[in-house]
Amino acid sequence: MSIIEVKVPQLSESVSEATLITWNKKVGDAVKEGENLIDIETDKVVLELPAIKSGVLVKIIKADGAKVGSNEIIAQIDTEAVAQAAAPVVAAIATPASGPAAVSPSARKLAHEHDVDASTLQGSGKHGLVTKEDVLGAVQKPAPAAQPVAAPVSMPVGDRAEQRVPMTRIRQRIAERLLQSQQNAAILTTFNEVNMQPVIDLRNKYKDAFEKKHGVKLGFSSFFIKAAVIALQKFPVVNASVDGNDVIYHGYFDIGMAIGSERGLVVPILRNADQLSLADIEKQIAAFAARAKDGKLTMEELSGGTFSITNGGVFGSMLSTPIINPPQSAILGIHATKDRPVVENGQIVIRPINYLALSYDHRIIDGREAVQFLGTIKEALEYPGRVLLDI
Repeated sequence: MSIIEVKVPQLSESVSEATLITWNKKVGDAVKEGENLIDIETDKVVLELPAIKSGVLVKIIKADGAKVGSNEIIAQIDTEAVAQAAAPVVAAIATPASGPAAVSPSARKLAHEHDVDASTLQGSGKHGLVTKEDVLGAVQKPAPAAQPVAAPVSMPVGDRAEQRVPMTRIRQRIAERLLQSQQNAAILTTFNEVNMQPVIDLRNKYKDAFEKKHGVKLGFSSFFIKAAVIALQKFPVVNASVDGNDVIYHGYFDIGMAIGSERGLVVPILRNADQLSLADIEKQIAAFAARAKDGKLTMEELSGGTFSITNGGVFGSMLSTPIINPPQSAILGIHATKDRPVVENGQIVIRPINYLALSYDHRIIDGREAVQFLGTIKEALEYPGRVLLDI
C-alpha cells in the first residue's frame, strides 16, 4: 500500500477559505492521474482539483460542503491499488444505470449553481455522461407540484410565493467587498461626457482589416482601456492605493475589466496594460469572457489590479455611480452610447455621446485630479489619432 494525500491547492492571499462542492468519486473508486476529483469554490472562482497520481480513493477526510484552507488534506489515494479497482470502474461505465450518472465538470458547476442533483439526470453524452445541456433542460423544466424544492418556499396569500436561497460564496464575497468599500473609503463620483464619433469612425474604417489580421473583433473596450492608461500615467495617484496611513504608488498598470457571469460579477486583470496593443487587449478580453462563462478563470487572473473599469452600457445603462474595488482608489464607469443633442460652435448637433463616471477615494484623490483625469480620458477618445501616434 502506498498512500498519497490529496490537498487543497495554495489559495491566493486574499482568499482565506474555500468550500468543497461535490466529490466526483466515492471511497473505493479508481482514479486516473489528472482526473478531476472535486470542484472547490472560492469567493473568486471554482477550481478543479485533479488527482496527482492514479490509484484508488481510499479515504475522504472532508465531505461535500466542508470549509477548507490552503494545503489542507481532504482525502487519500492508494497508488498501488489501480489493478484491483480498474475492472469494476469499466463495468460501471458500460452500465451507467447500475450507479450514479457520470457528470461533466461544466454540468456539475451549473447543477451546483441551480441546486440540481446532476446524478439523477439522464445523460445524453457518451456512456450516459450528463452534459451542461442536460442540466439546462432540468433547470428550465417546471418542477412537478409534489416535488420538494431546494429551498424553503412560503405562500402566504394565494400563489404569491417567496423563496429563500442561500447566497453563493462569490455573491457573499461581492457583498462583503462592496460594503467594505463604502465603509472604509470616502467615495465620491464625478462625471463627464465624451463624443464617441471619432472612435466609431476609426473602428468602422479598420474593423474588417483588424479582424482579418488579428483574428479578433475590434471593440470599444480596448479604446477605453488605452485612454485610461494614458490618464493613469498622467495622474499616478488615481493608480495608487491606501495602506493604513501610507499611499502606495504602483509603477505598473494592471487594469481590471468587470465581466458579468452566471455566478456573479468577476473582474479579471489585464496585466501591464500599458504594454498591450489594441489587438492584445481585445484578445485578452475575449478569452476572459469565454473563461468567465465556463467558470474557468483562475485566482491569479482575478487577483490584484490597480484600477478597474466597469461597462454598464452593455446592459443599456445610461448613468451609474460605480463602487471602488478595494484596495484600489478609483473605478471608471462607462455606459451606453446614445445619439444626443449637443452644442458645437453655437449650433445644436446630434452626436453619439457616452457618459463617463469616475468614483474615487477622496482621502487621497482631490476633486481637481479626478476631474482632470476624466478630461484626459475624454480627450484621448475624442482624438484617438493622438493615442495611436503617441502624441
